[in-house]
Amino acid sequence: MFIGHFAMGLGAKKLAPAVSLGTLFLAAQFVDLLWPTLLLLGVEKVAISPGITKFTPLDFSHYPISHSLLTSIAYSILFGALFYLVRRNWKGAIVVGACVLSHWMLDLITHRPDLPLGLGSTTHVGLGLWNSFPGTLIVEVGLFVIAIVLYTRATIAKNKRGVIGFWGLIIFLSLIYIGNIVGPLPPDVKSLAIAGHSQWILVIWAYWLDRHRQNS
Repeated sequence: MFIGHFAMGLGAKKLAPAVSLGTLFLAAQFVDLLWPTLLLLGVEKVAISPGITKFTPLDFSHYPISHSLLTSIAYSILFGALFYLVRRNWKGAIVVGACVLSHWMLDLITHRPDLPLGLGSTTHVGLGLWNSFPGTLIVEVGLFVIAIVLYTRATIAKNKRGVIGFWGLIIFLSLIYIGNIVGPLPPDVKSLAIAGHSQWILVIWAYWLDRHRQNS
């Protein structure tokens, strides 16, 4: 899942208008921002195995630090607590923490049983939506469309940058998503990890965009 996670950040703006979209993106996609670094360090492992699911060729063989339920709960609490300490906003803290945990919950729906429950857990879960190509598209694109509607109802542009920046972000996310589906396979795991770090651009973009939009 890719745009589905960013959809959670977009949609959450409706619930917590005082929280920057950049922070919501960072929270919702945190574990996938951490994961590429752990891959490069050799701490976590993935293999490129075409056909392992109908939607993605990635075999997530070992990623308990970034993607276990236990660590996801811990990251959720940490993000929420840090946000509250800085902003003194309980509602915002709860939404930010929920965005972090939402990543694991969405992965639970889409992944085959490869998500560990804890750091040393031998139990892995996943409902396997990725085994249905049309099912995955319907769910993920549906979430994205709903999130766009919620975000545009929660905010309005202050200027042209707020309009162009937002729709540019939506188009850019859509193109990446399409590229992930129809584009070539990653040549190797290192290239995959390096490309994964480019997601930070989307977080920075969202922080910039927030300066050019206001709550409606």
